[in-house]
Amino acid sequence: MPKFSAGVLLHRVTDGVAEVLIGHPGGPFWARKDDGAWSIPKGEHEPDEDPWAAAQREFAEELGCAVPEGPRIAFDAVKQPSGKVLTVFAVNADLDVADAHSNTFTLEWPKGSGRLQEFPELDRVAWFAVAQARRKLLKGHVVFLDLLMAHQSGLGEGDPGPEG
Repeated sequence: MPKFSAGVLLHRVTDGVAEVLIGHPGGPFWARKDDGAWSIPKGEHEPDEDPWAAAQREFAEELGCAVPEGPRIAFDAVKQPSGKVLTVFAVNADLDVADAHSNTFTLEWPKGSGRLQEFPELDRVAWFAVAQARRKLLKGHVVFLDLLMAHQSGLGEGDPGPEG
């Protein structure tokens, strides 16, 4: 039986450029990874749980605030390379992420040391033009950018510009 996950992809338009809010995973495994490491704020849920309710809960846990109000698009679930089935909801809303803070998880680090450390699920979140988000996101999440842009046809993805 596959595992299920649900998330929220906030999107906005700034100066005619479509932007999305994504997060960088915390912990030692991801510390030195950037391109191809970011993800849509999401988390696992039980097969019988409402994906929208799960997506809202996970967003609140990973960003420290509720999903802002705004028009919502429910995308079909997509099987990820890991085998997990991910359902994403795109919400058209702005959010100031200056005070965003994630919940934490405990991990023995360094491995085998017997020492437990706390790490944030997301160590940072940021708005990126869709063109740049394509490089930043995990490979399995990029399909949701394609779905968003198809739904929002006419918006520019934006120039990736310098690394930020």
